[in-house]
Amino acid sequence: MAGGRCGPRPTALLAAWFAVVVAAAAANPGQAEPAAERSLVQPMTASNWTLVMEGEWMLKFYAPWCPSCQQTDSEWETFAKNGEVLQISVGKVDVIQEPGLSGRFFVTTLPAFFHAKDGIFRRYRGPGIFEDLQNYIVEKKWQSVEPLTGWKSPASLTMSGMAGLFSISGKIWHLHNYLTVTLGIPVWCSYVFFVVATLVFGLFMGLVLVIISECFYVPLPRHLSGHSEPNERSEETHRAEQLQDAEEEKDDSNEEENKDSLVDDEEEKEDLGDEEEVEEEDEEEEEDNLAAGEEEEKSDANDQGPPGEDSTAEGEVGPETEGGAPERPGSADPEVAGDSVRQRKSHQAEKGP
Repeated sequence: MAGGRCGPRPTALLAAWFAVVVAAAAANPGQAEPAAERSLVQPMTASNWTLVMEGEWMLKFYAPWCPSCQQTDSEWETFAKNGEVLQISVGKVDVIQEPGLSGRFFVTTLPAFFHAKDGIFRRYRGPGIFEDLQNYIVEKKWQSVEPLTGWKSPASLTMSGMAGLFSISGKIWHLHNYLTVTLGIPVWCSYVFFVVATLVFGLFMGLVLVIISECFYVPLPRHLSGHSEPNERSEETHRAEQLQDAEEEKDDSNEEENKDSLVDDEEEKEDLGDEEEVEEEDEEEEEDNLAAGEEEEKSDANDQGPPGEDSTAEGEVGPETEGGAPERPGSADPEVAGDSVRQRKSHQAEKGP
């Protein structure tokens, strides 16, 4: 009896314990299965990407739908397991979930690999095989690769703006997929929606800029604004007067130049007249000299005697020359003969018949 009473109690306890285990297993099925192996590849997002600015990193940009990216997944996991030995951190970026990071690194092909050493980035263009990746780090082949510096650096301001543009385009693409795939809206309706949204957004931004300018603009008081108008008018009149004065000065300068040119012309004419007068005086002096010479010749002729004696003297035979021949009157200077003839004629005209 005692044994029969005690027998059902252990079986009931075992049944209750088994039921609790089954219920716990049903509630937490993951604990019943063996724990999956944890990945050592660190996912990078827009919030934690600055971790790559310190230390040495290798990053992989991929997309879930990319077949080439899927082929390198196992090699990338193996490379991450040896990261502790190589003293390097390994990360990955999903370009679908993080379009901003793909724009910051300007990723145009998939898969894309980058090496980072103390904030200096280099593009790895080799195959995504574990052995090549390991040799790239161990042999420091990255030193022969040109780094991304200047505006190409992911940490530069230019690439930050590029990240913003890529993130906006990614959000628009997600919204387009939601409208066309999830809601079943036609594609042209989605395009019309984005066009209208762009126009509305532009008008809204213009309104915001106008409001901001009105807030920061300080209007002038009325008494100052009232005085400003006559001041502007006075300034305009002053400018007009200045222009008129400048034109008058130009006219005056032109008149003075014309006067100076006329005076110069008159002076030149006077100089020419003086020269002509001097020439006339010289001519008169020459004539006076000629007249005086003629009078002297006439007086000399009168002193020689009457014209008869001259004729007899002309009729006489002149003295003989050294050769015995008498000199002929024609042998004298013709000019002297002409002067003597003129003197005689003038002397005879004075005496009369």
